[in-house]
Amino acid sequence: MCTLDGCGSHEHLGPPPKATDEQRRLFLKGAAALPLAVILADPMLAHAAGHGLDKVTITTPEGDEMVAEIAMPQTLPAPTVILIHEWWGLNDHIRAVAAEYAKQGYIALAVDLYGEPPATTPDGARALMSSMDPVVATRKLQSSVEFLRGHKDSTGKVGSVGWCFGGGWSLNTALATDIDAAVIYYGNVNKTPEQVATLNAPIMGHFGTLDKNINKEMVDGFERSLRIAGKTDYEFFWYDADHAFANPTGGRYDSEDAMLAWNRTMAFFDEHLS
Repeated sequence: MCTLDGCGSHEHLGPPPKATDEQRRLFLKGAAALPLAVILADPMLAHAAGHGLDKVTITTPEGDEMVAEIAMPQTLPAPTVILIHEWWGLNDHIRAVAAEYAKQGYIALAVDLYGEPPATTPDGARALMSSMDPVVATRKLQSSVEFLRGHKDSTGKVGSVGWCFGGGWSLNTALATDIDAAVIYYGNVNKTPEQVATLNAPIMGHFGTLDKNINKEMVDGFERSLRIAGKTDYEFFWYDADHAFANPTGGRYDSEDAMLAWNRTMAFFDEHLS
């Protein structure tokens, strides 16, 4: 079960990366750059990094609205990526990651599938997740793909990436739309061959061997479903880590594996979205 320290049961791997007072001062003044992990581990820095995103309203054909946030790169036109939040909801952590994707040359859209303030406790996150209508969420993601593909500054290429709850929904986006690539960070991939029959995008998955929930049994079953459905364009990576290993705000953060997963993700999107 997920907690404020992440999801799973592995022991704390050590303190998260931390900025010095001088580094924090310079970053907040816009006079210095810091590694993404350092930014994400500091609530003040994450808020500062993600404060510049613009709000956009995505409307489904049924009339449901979602307020998402978008970060733009310096060079346009650019490929696009949908970022799907963890079970907490759209928070400064995801906004800061979206800002980093923009620095890497992508139009980054951080969606908000809840439409509510993000949770700060497991009970709050569980309530938000259980109250979400999956059919409406799917339509919001389909409309987000259409929004990005038709954006005036878009190259027309769209990818998706998500973590935990969002990892499962990154896969769902690839099943429900014609995106060009999808990345799953330790998300629910419990799918039948019939469910994956609509998959046309290449997918990349990042999973932890110590994860008790998104475990090898689930991922192996997912791979069997893909093979039965005739899907071959996928790549799964296993890390000697627990669930949420890429989140430096939690106790299961693994800096080496998080960086390796990041580099693999960037190379994957560069291959399929450029």
